[in-house]
Amino acid sequence: MRTYSARLLGADRALVLHGGGNTSVKGTHTTIVGEQLPALYMKASGADMATIDPAAHLPLDLAALRTLRVLDDLDDVTMARELRARVFPIATGSGAAPSRTPSIETLAHAFLPGRFIDHTHADAVLALTNQPDGDRLVREALGDDVIVISYIAPGFALARAAIDAFERTPGARAFVWSRHGIVTWGETARASYEAMIDLVSKAERCVESRYASVRRVAAPTQTATASERVGLVAPLLRGLLAAKTGDADRPYRRVVIQPLVTPEAVGFVDADLARDIALTPPLTSDHLIRTKAWPAWVEAPDYENPIRLKEQLAAAVHEFAKQYEAYVARHASLMPAGMEPFDPLPRVVLLPGLGALCAGHDLEASTIARDITAQTLDVKARVAAFGTYDGLAEADLFKMEYRPFQHAKLEGRGAGELAGEIALVTGAAGAIGSGVCRELLEHGCLVAATDLPGAALDGLVSELAAEFGPRVVGVPLDVTDSHSVTSAFRAIAATWGGVDLVIVNAGIAHVASLEQMELEAFRRLERVNIEGTLLVLAESARHFRIQGTGGDIVLVSTKNVFAPGAKFGAYSATKAAAHQLARIASLEMADLDVRVNMVSPDAVFSAGGRKSGLWAEVGPDRMRARGLDEAGLEAYYRSRNLLKAGVTAKHVANAVMFFATRQTPTTGSTIPVDGGLPDATPR
Repeated sequence: MRTYSARLLGADRALVLHGGGNTSVKGTHTTIVGEQLPALYMKASGADMATIDPAAHLPLDLAALRTLRVLDDLDDVTMARELRARVFPIATGSGAAPSRTPSIETLAHAFLPGRFIDHTHADAVLALTNQPDGDRLVREALGDDVIVISYIAPGFALARAAIDAFERTPGARAFVWSRHGIVTWGETARASYEAMIDLVSKAERCVESRYASVRRVAAPTQTATASERVGLVAPLLRGLLAAKTGDADRPYRRVVIQPLVTPEAVGFVDADLARDIALTPPLTSDHLIRTKAWPAWVEAPDYENPIRLKEQLAAAVHEFAKQYEAYVARHASLMPAGMEPFDPLPRVVLLPGLGALCAGHDLEASTIARDITAQTLDVKARVAAFGTYDGLAEADLFKMEYRPFQHAKLEGRGAGELAGEIALVTGAAGAIGSGVCRELLEHGCLVAATDLPGAALDGLVSELAAEFGPRVVGVPLDVTDSHSVTSAFRAIAATWGGVDLVIVNAGIAHVASLEQMELEAFRRLERVNIEGTLLVLAESARHFRIQGTGGDIVLVSTKNVFAPGAKFGAYSATKAAAHQLARIASLEMADLDVRVNMVSPDAVFSAGGRKSGLWAEVGPDRMRARGLDEAGLEAYYRSRNLLKAGVTAKHVANAVMFFATRQTPTTGSTIPVDGGLPDATPR
């Protein structure tokens, strides 16, 4: 029931977002010798209530926690140590306590008597509290049996204040912690949940009655127009938000950008006084580690002039960084010992005529920033319609932003060598393409799988999404159509902000002797293998120049470039031309820090259950010529290389990963993936 009702609350975005809020239940814990001890099962810091499982409510020694009330003060370091020491061992085989950290609000839940306790950051409650007379508004809306506590930072001090106020107010049914959230309790999960819904509904009715009475006049940019602008703006901004690392091979720590282009968001940024309202503090200190204390603002963006637009974006980012550094300097005395300032770059950038672009070091972080921004703009708009928004004082913001206890919520984010990197793979639905997509995803990359529209692409994306979720998207792309290539890059930029790695893999084959080859058949291969490669290379260069943080291109070439086969002239010649284009690209793009390399595999017949399209074309002729069946043909290709190895899509993907992870300062090079074919050695 604790898990069930927590998920009900977590499913409502007007109550909590991405790891926010807290839930607990008091019960018992059975020790290894069968002793029954009072326990508090408390949500782990950062656990998402929408998807929480029972294990994320950590069992703590309730009696021991309650002894801490006698203290006059308890600093974060000591509190964290005390909380971790009081987590009961869990039957995981090792008997060890869980690695996750109990919530910063554990002591409040321990001190209060309710068996089930729910805490949310309800939008409507924050709309009331984040005003100069917020405490009065809350009492008028919710009644005298709700205790209102003016802002106190979460932790021991708030826990003490809450239990003291509760004991002074017999019959109280809930707390509102100003500029923070609302807390309800009950002896059953249902009682606590229904109290939460009842009080939040009252707050919503209060806000709506005031908001509805205000005349709303707006003529915002059409969302279709705003959406079109994202693909142009995001790569420019993404380059500006990439932090320098000092590593010559990986010189930038790139971000993922999620757009917020909704009628509400566009209406907000296009409204009068939007800048003044937007640049106020966040709704709750819980959001600071995701969005920073305020967003950046771009005044009157010139979407028709890319050069001017980049200057405006750069100026806005520079101004934000200057202000952030001054903010850190003003509060340097509050900085915890040993902690370094965070990078001074914005996490949220607001643009009239577009909406918001929200950044994070991986997809999850940028998604959280986007969702919080949507909530923030909505609440601030409602407050501004009938009152004055009044957020936390700057010193309180700083103390929460640089509070180590809060940073436990960020642990384990961005796993993978390529976390935050974005790849475009052409010909993704084939054997090699699908293998490359999977390998990139397994290393944390975001992957745009591109191919001709249809069942093959849809099936691949469905298969990969079941395992890797939103880190893979399908983008229809015809490499022979320049408009399609440009649109694909724009679509990916509008989804994640840009592209860092391009795998040029699309290609087709044809079997015919030179004597019998039809010219149109040759031209068909030429359009895909040569012109398609040229168009993708050219658009990659334009994109990397705009983004300004370098990049990588890997061409999936073939051993036939170096050792062509009879009746395979069209394929061998057009792939050789593609290979040469990539070598030229390595010369032309080096000054952009774009590395262009090639992998040249021998026959790859399939990847899992996905057959190679090339071998569907070539295989029958090769089998007839050698009197072999499919298994025999694969055995023949294994036997002809020095290592007697069957070449797989995984092998090709490993070679791609060598270049994608920049293991060496290499460009213009080719890795053979053929088991050792002396005639095909690059020379």
